[in-house]
Order: sequence, then C-alpha cells, then structure tokens
Amino acid sequence: MPDAAATTTEPRDIDGLLAALRGVGYHAPRALATAVFLAIRLQRPLLLEGEPGVGKTELAKALSRVLGRPLLRLQCYDGMEQREALYEWNHTAQLLHMRAAQNTATPEQIEREVYQERYLIRRPLLQALQTPPPGAVLLIDEVDRADEPFEAFLLEYLGEYQVSIPELGTITAMAAPLTILTSNRTRDLNDAVKRRCLYQWLDHPDRERELAIVRGQVPQASAALTEQIARFVERLRAQPFSNAFQRSPGIAESVEWAKALVALDTLTLDPEVIQDTAGILFKQREDVAALLPMIDQLLAPEV
Repeated sequence: MPDAAATTTEPRDIDGLLAALRGVGYHAPRALATAVFLAIRLQRPLLLEGEPGVGKTELAKALSRVLGRPLLRLQCYDGMEQREALYEWNHTAQLLHMRAAQNTATPEQIEREVYQERYLIRRPLLQALQTPPPGAVLLIDEVDRADEPFEAFLLEYLGEYQVSIPELGTITAMAAPLTILTSNRTRDLNDAVKRRCLYQWLDHPDRERELAIVRGQVPQASAALTEQIARFVERLRAQPFSNAFQRSPGIAESVEWAKALVALDTLTLDPEVIQDTAGILFKQREDVAALLPMIDQLLAPEV
C-alpha cells in the first residue's frame, strides 16, 4: 500500500477534524469524526451505512473541501459493469489508428500500439488511483444498489488500492485515495467488503445537531423558526409518530423544508403551512396522508 503523502490540510487530531468540518458546514458527531480520522491515518476505506438523508454523501463532499483533494464520485446502480467504474478503451480512436497503420506496421505492432494509455478512458476508480499526492476523495455511493459480482470486483481496490488491467498489468495508487462507501442497507453487503473497510453507522441527528445544520444551511431562517423545525422533525422521527411512516425525513428534507418556509415568508409553524408543504418532508403519498391527522399533536407544547 502506498505511503500517505503529507499535506498541510490534513487535520492533526479529531478535534481539528471536527472544527474543519464545521468550517465547511458539516456538523459531524464525534464518533463519525473519529472513524474518518482513522480512515485517513490508517489509509483504510470507510463504509457508512444509514437511512437516506442522514449526510453520508455530504460527508465526502465536505472532506474534499477540508482536505483540499479532488472529489471523484461513482454512483452505483443495479447492473453496473466494471468498465463503468474502472476504465474502457476508446474503440473509435483505436480503429482509426489501426486503419492508418495497417500499411506500415505489422499486426503485432498495431496491437501493441492500440493498447497504450492514450487510448484509455479512465473512470472514477482508475482516476482515483492515478491522482497525484495527496490523492483524491473517492465516493462509492449507494454500493448496496450494485450486485454481488461488482462487490467482488471491488475487493482488489479496497484491499490493496490497486487494480489489474489485462493489457497494461497492475496499476497501484500514486497516493492512497480516501475512499468513502455509502449504503442505505437495501441489502446486506458481502462480508469480504466489510472486512476491508472501517465501519460507521449514521443515525438521524439529535435536536441540537440538526438545529446547527439548519442554521448553517439556511441562515435566512429566524432562530424561532429553526427551533420549531428541529423540534417538529425530531418528534416526527420519535415514537409513536415514526411508526406511522414508511420513511422518516432526513437532514436533507429538514434543510429543504426550512428553505421552503423562508421562501413562503413563514414566521412560525402552523397546521396550514405544514399541510401545504408536507410534500417536502415526505415523498410517499401514504406518509403525507398519515401526517395530516397528527399535525396538532406534533405542534403541541412539550410536557
């Protein structure tokens, strides 16, 4: 595994990382900052699992800014092929070269020439390996959406920060990429993938952390309104209310809701504005329908 390159932007300790993340608007709990700090120091991939909207993807974006490293993103989906993650050959350019050289070179020479790096189209994994020091931040987003053969393909990269290209041989990282894998747990990942990663579960934030996030992302909202938003969303996620919904709102929904309420010149939450904007908090018709009879209870003062 390649040595880590020293950078002036790498935090010296966990407190420094927490402060740096806050400086770019990401309010991380200490356990998460510890996992990230260790992933940097130990040069290990970090697997983040949690419900959609809890800040997994945003963490990779924030780390790119904090560390001064380019962000490369591989969005996974069902049926993804290796060539979409690693590389493919520029067949058009290769064909043009073959036609131009067919009268002046032997078949063996042509074959060697068309498999040179200038004909290689680099995808996120290969780009990450070939990023000069201090390296890239590679986000492998929603890896649970890909299939098991794709997970098996990732093992060499995750374990050794290298990949094998038949025509070129083994390519090893110039500098270890900070690799963040995210999963919404639509299915369980292979144990071999998990063993190669550090692991952290991300839960919904507590009220104080959510309040800090909303205030940072939507500074136009009044202090009173952000307090109400944080309290209302916290109660939505708590029992007995949470049992009525297929999916509770994430941080992303809280922030979007705050932006919408500011756009509507809302000063305080009331049943009418909540009913009118319920489609921002929930994306399922059934969840919106379940919310409406609960609004008065959710707005009731805390005992």
